[in-house]
Amino acid sequence: MNVTATDKGTSKNAKITITNNKGRLSKEEIENLIKEAERFKDQDEKIRKRVEAKNGLESYCVSVKHTLDEQNLKDKFDASDKETITKKVK
Repeated sequence: MNVTATDKGTSKNAKITITNNKGRLSKEEIENLIKEAERFKDQDEKIRKRVEAKNGLESYCVSVKHTLDEQNLKDKFDASDKETITKKVK
């Protein structure tokens, strides 16, 4: 079985060949694993999208917090606005 994997962040590809040596999975077991992976593909995709959305939100919150702390912007927000924004970011 030939398998190709791609790292989405760096776009690096890797190809490997899986052979059925002694002590390895049988052809039937491999086929069952592939069928199971296909069955859970939609669920895995939903989880991946949720994790990406969460990571994006966390990144945005860190960016907002960093912006509030920048020297040239500190004076542009009054204390109550800054406190409100800081609470929402947390």
